[in-house]
Amino acid sequence: MKTILRMHVAKCSCLAMLVCALVLPPLAQSAQPGARPYPSRPIRLVVPSSPGGGTDIIARLIGQALSDAWGQSVVVDNRGGGGGTVGVTIVAKAAPDGYTMLLGSVGHLTFAPVVRPGLSYDAQKDVAPITLAANQPFIIAANPSFSPNSIRELIVLAKRNPGKVRYGSGGAGSASHLGIELLEMDAGFSMLHVPYKGSNPSITATMGGEVQLSLAGLATVLPHIKSGRLKPLAVTGSKRAQVAPDIPTAAESGAPGYAYDVWYGLVFSGGTPHATVEKANATLVKLLKSPELKKRFLATGVEPLTSTSAEFRSLIASEIAKWRKVVKAAGITLR
Repeated sequence: MKTILRMHVAKCSCLAMLVCALVLPPLAQSAQPGARPYPSRPIRLVVPSSPGGGTDIIARLIGQALSDAWGQSVVVDNRGGGGGTVGVTIVAKAAPDGYTMLLGSVGHLTFAPVVRPGLSYDAQKDVAPITLAANQPFIIAANPSFSPNSIRELIVLAKRNPGKVRYGSGGAGSASHLGIELLEMDAGFSMLHVPYKGSNPSITATMGGEVQLSLAGLATVLPHIKSGRLKPLAVTGSKRAQVAPDIPTAAESGAPGYAYDVWYGLVFSGGTPHATVEKANATLVKLLKSPELKKRFLATGVEPLTSTSAEFRSLIASEIAKWRKVVKAAGITLR
């Protein structure tokens, strides 16, 4: 009888072990997803523009700092074209695992969806905002021979001569184009838009007198202001630039209420787990607030900026709504 009982207990034990063998591995896997914590392999940082520009410089500074913090390579991948939509599409369609990241600007993330209908991605649903990263002050700079020395004087001259003052931009639908369109709409005047293939040709044309003024990033314009080949009328942001505090804002210079901030931010593919987004946000915010990275940013003419993921998502939505009105009023559509 005892032998039979022992055999019965042994059979039950074997059955219990079999059940555990079938059930426990999935439970263990769910408790330790991927066996290693994020990130456990290199991260691809997509830049939707060519090497050497402002977005690329910011991305490389962030990429190096993030690589040092996480002990994983951050590979910068420049994918220009389509006003930034080529690079954004790559990230929007990538696996939502936190290993494909994008550094985009206000132009890439909010202008493009408005001026380019029929995109293959939803600009709000197909990206997961992580944090704002930087702000680049933009300057309205004029040829030294141009008579206005302030935005107020520019508005007076342009209203007296509608469509005769020529301004250059980095291309139709670009940050430098829409920033002026917003100013014209706010202040009620109009100038003649002359698009160029990039900010540098626009600035060259301004210095040469082909156009009277241009809007461009501080890093591009400041050396020419210091040399006397351009004169600043105003910075477009809501506050004066840290690296050029003597230049007034457009609001101070004659356009009350006008503010145009050119920001940059980091996003993952839409659907990336919340925990991954939050971990990336915590690391990046700490890095962007560090004295070391702030010093490097300011040396290039940009200012570090941070936010929560939710704040960044809300900003993207509000910016798309704002620029949709500007683009509609200006009649801008790109294919």
